[in-house]
Amino acid sequence: MTRVKRGTTALKRRRKILKLAKGYRYGLSTKERQANTAITHAAMHAFNDRRKKKGVFRRLWAVRINAKVREFGLPYSKFIDLLNKKNILLNRKVLSEIANDNPESFERIVNQVK
Repeated sequence: MTRVKRGTTALKRRRKILKLAKGYRYGLSTKERQANTAITHAAMHAFNDRRKKKGVFRRLWAVRINAKVREFGLPYSKFIDLLNKKNILLNRKVLSEIANDNPESFERIVNQVK
């Protein structure tokens, strides 16, 4: 079997890891083993948080809608219930954008629901 010198491959792998860890503090950005564990943990959190982000935004939209709807004397849950009963098919994202950017239109929606 022929001899394979792995120097370039190993160096590439190390440089890749250290490049990913750029900006980390202390030994995490300079020491291979620490950088590797830091990158692994960071990737795990990034993966999980991409899924959590959807729920975070949904809660944000609910808070925005609630703040605007309270001005008209309705609680959020009652407003959503009335929307469903009136068969108005607007999701929370669109409702929050309308409430934030176009208050007149949102007022018309609330009056239509009442």
